Amino acid sequence: MATLPLSFDYGYLAPDVDLDEVKSFQDNVDLAHKKVTQGGGLGSDYLGWVDPGKIVSKDEVKIIKDLARRIQDNSDALVAIGIGGSYLGARAVIEAVGEGKGPAVLFAGNSLSAHEHQKVLNAVAGKRFSINAISKSGTTTEPAVAFRLFRDALERSVGKAEAKGRIVATTDAKKGALRKFAEEEGYATLTIADDVGGRYSVLSPVGLLPIAVAGIDIDALLQGAKDVAAAADNPDVTKNPSYFYAAARNLLYRKGYVTEIFASFEPRLHYIAEWWKQLTGESEGKDHISLFPASVDLTTDLHSMGQWIQQGRRNIIETFVILDGGEPNLKIPGAENDLDELGYLQGKSLFEVNHAAYQATALAHRDGGVPNSTVHLTELNAYTLGALLYFFERAIGVSGYLMGINPFNQPGVEAYKTNMFALLGKPKYEQATKDVQGRLGQQKGDTTVTFG
Repeated sequence: MATLPLSFDYGYLAPDVDLDEVKSFQDNVDLAHKKVTQGGGLGSDYLGWVDPGKIVSKDEVKIIKDLARRIQDNSDALVAIGIGGSYLGARAVIEAVGEGKGPAVLFAGNSLSAHEHQKVLNAVAGKRFSINAISKSGTTTEPAVAFRLFRDALERSVGKAEAKGRIVATTDAKKGALRKFAEEEGYATLTIADDVGGRYSVLSPVGLLPIAVAGIDIDALLQGAKDVAAAADNPDVTKNPSYFYAAARNLLYRKGYVTEIFASFEPRLHYIAEWWKQLTGESEGKDHISLFPASVDLTTDLHSMGQWIQQGRRNIIETFVILDGGEPNLKIPGAENDLDELGYLQGKSLFEVNHAAYQATALAHRDGGVPNSTVHLTELNAYTLGALLYFFERAIGVSGYLMGINPFNQPGVEAYKTNMFALLGKPKYEQATKDVQGRLGQQKGDTTVTFG
């Protein structure tokens, strides 16, 4: 196998965690590795993502490419409708490596904000657009509401018959409201496999269609993931960066570190951090344990959150994702005077300056008591991004088992839904409506503070 484009530097984790301590954790890692690769652990029905060569078949890839070309030919924009894992992965990839080669990919259904949905409706008004509705059930409130809005707008724009050819439903293979609706209306469909959860679905049809529409090479994306998956089959932490990272963050958690910060010096990685936060938070945030996932965009946030990271409460760790090359050779020009005191930077590239900022920050934060490590990518493209996505997926699957929880369920997500359905009067929630309204009515007196 060729040298992979990803490596992991753990030097600044010491003295809190060092190589010998991680190596002593090998037996735990071996057991977690076996659960992820062979099953037998909690949530083992959701391991369909583990082999990126099987998460999507060659036939499905061809169908996705054909649909993407059709959308590219007849649309100026694609509205991808989904929430959580049904949109974060695609958006992360498109924001990171999309270069405007395809139609604009706009996202809706990831909130209940009237302003945000109106903004997207305004963006497609008078334009040719298609819709990709992504939902396993078709009844999740946020995307279901958005699908109604944009389906109505599309049908009013081109007529119901033409609209049918511009809608793709990515949903369950056999059941659910969206599957039934798609079959009745004759929409093109893609399948969400039963054994792939939303936050692990970016390399499945869920993420691949919007990514392909954006003009990104999905073959290269998948190949990056496949190559890391093959290498990750060796559970030795000294030869598996994913497992070293998983072990180290668990050891740090056991020593009282409760927050992990994802930090990068590249704005294109902002939504990779958002995807990572869902991956880690939804996989591990159970039983009142696990690290809390946070993120910063540097150097921007060094002028806001930098003070807190440097000298705030010492219960945080930091994981940098750094690009080692492949960036534009944009050099800082000279000037007739040196009033801005930048003469010492004249002729240096912005990449060189940005990399120095990373090195300085990692050292300063280590000196300030923040253990930190770095995931290095040789450059940022579809192949290396596929490698990065799978690196984190494999790491968090193993990390969840190291924490003793089910990394593939999300029981706490339903709590707010029950209350919301009750307040909005959803059928079959009549008793819940009475209970919630009763609890809200128990509030005595006016608890609102206003100026005046």
